[in-house]
Amino acid sequence: MAFYKHSGPRSYLSATMTERFDCYYCRENLQGKKYIQKDEKHVCVRCFEKLCANTCAECRRPIGADSKELHHKNRHWHEDCFRCAKCYKPLANEPFSTKDDKVLCGKCCAREEGNRCQTCYKVITPGTKSVEYKHKMWHEECFTCLYCKQQINTQSFHTKGDEIYCTACHEKKFSKNCAHCKEPITSGGISYQDQPWHAECFVCLTCRKPLAGARFTAVEDKMYCVDCYKTSVAKKCSGCQNPITGFGKGTNVVNYEGNSWHEYCFNCKRCSLSLANKRFVAHGEAIYCQDCAKKL
Repeated sequence: MAFYKHSGPRSYLSATMTERFDCYYCRENLQGKKYIQKDEKHVCVRCFEKLCANTCAECRRPIGADSKELHHKNRHWHEDCFRCAKCYKPLANEPFSTKDDKVLCGKCCAREEGNRCQTCYKVITPGTKSVEYKHKMWHEECFTCLYCKQQINTQSFHTKGDEIYCTACHEKKFSKNCAHCKEPITSGGISYQDQPWHAECFVCLTCRKPLAGARFTAVEDKMYCVDCYKTSVAKKCSGCQNPITGFGKGTNVVNYEGNSWHEYCFNCKRCSLSLANKRFVAHGEAIYCQDCAKKL
């Protein structure tokens, strides 16, 4: 790595003197004016920028007397122009390298050369223990998890962009947690009501049958397969005494004073007239239309 050096002339403000004090080039009187000392010559600002200022290696413009100037190996830059040729990161206060007259930050230089560690940017010398992954290299001791800082060694790992994580830290940071067991879902998984589940957790509460791809019913966040729901959870129709599942023909349900019926079972007990959306009379556990109720 190399470091820049500040260079450039210093400007002065001349004091009032009785004898003339002129610019070396244009002979303008410098008394009470700002000037630059250049090679033991007094130069006004205008002449300095026109005749003496160094040219920035990046923007090709003169580096004025009031600009911060950086130089390296006989080349000069404005401070703001001293950037990595690849990623344009400012390098005024950063270590850098040069390659084919290009100024590069440590990271881009490592990519260019292909033999520098991606973490410390130092050269990986022959015989040194190293790790190579996707055409990039690290010292073995530098190949660590970004989160816990532990060496990966022979463990499995995951990447996120240019970041490297051991499996445990990757799960903590990026994996979704199962809505049932709250543990990370590392592969696969099922989504239900915008929540992730392990496939082995998405099962019937009663018989533990997997529910992925199967018909099921959820009751107060508890899930049941169709068979278990019918036998263990579903209410019985007061008409036919079969479970009211909400599936198929039995989708519509009539409820009255704690009792429930399939809509197609909500009929007058005497004449079998459908009483759905009609007036009716309840007598004991039976229901009647108004005409039949008068005959009781």
